[in-house]
Amino acid sequence: MLPFLTRRFFQLIPVLWGVGTLVFLLLHLVPGDPVEIMLGESALATNKENLRASLHLDRPLGTQYAIFWKSVLRGDLGESFFSKKPVLTLIAERLPSTILLAAAAIAWAICIAIPLGILGATFRGSLFDKFVLFYSVLGVSLPSFWLGPLLMLFFSVHLGWFPVSEQEGLSSYVLPSLTLGLSLSAVLCRMTRAMMADVLTQDYITTAKSKGLGWAAVHFKHALKNALIPVITILGLQLGGLLAGTVITETIFDWPGIGELVYRGIQSRDFPLVQGCVLVIATTYVLANTLADIGYALVNPRVELK
Repeated sequence: MLPFLTRRFFQLIPVLWGVGTLVFLLLHLVPGDPVEIMLGESALATNKENLRASLHLDRPLGTQYAIFWKSVLRGDLGESFFSKKPVLTLIAERLPSTILLAAAAIAWAICIAIPLGILGATFRGSLFDKFVLFYSVLGVSLPSFWLGPLLMLFFSVHLGWFPVSEQEGLSSYVLPSLTLGLSLSAVLCRMTRAMMADVLTQDYITTAKSKGLGWAAVHFKHALKNALIPVITILGLQLGGLLAGTVITETIFDWPGIGELVYRGIQSRDFPLVQGCVLVIATTYVLANTLADIGYALVNPRVELK
């Protein structure tokens, strides 16, 4: 385990360097001057120059790039242009809300996808199996920027069951987590069905049935355990996309998380804030894939972490 984790740590370094460099360049290519956004176009030229100098925006791009990475290596992601707070502090304030939202979305996905996938594989070719396949295609096809407002209109505006926006108790998690979780559940549902359908045709499953084992023992103890490895892979890969997807969902539901923080930073050209948030999301993405690899060994001891 230790050599595996060591290799993954060294793999994290070029990934973060590439992500940080790409975000740095893209932000500086986006039209708009953060100084003019902060002071307004009518501000005095002297004030603009002084602010630009204090933010190091008057220096060459290469110098700004070097300053950025020098700060990152010291564990300092910089200071927000607008709030004047350290970026790490802002992320630390918002990250728990995003993690809880992502966890709720994963819970939705697992609770929906695993049962549907198992039953679809068990009754292949039936009307229920066709429904499972239809759901897996429909779920992937519904974008969050359309599904979120639709759920909000129906369950919040018309029925009044859940709050429209913001973090107001457990009920406020339902709609944003469902918006994120439905597309993930569709991907997991299709993968679970495909793998379970393949595993259920194996000889050891026939042997288990011939020994008189019940339906639950055959499907959950023997079949599902071996079908979960590709599902864990998809779940690990989708977790990074889930955090990235919170930018849209949190903006729609006015959720106080890191996604809404990224959106606000992009709008105001807050370079340190966006760069810091993206680096945190990229780190989480790599760590999620590492946890998925460790999950392989826990689910199937024959898998070695090489």
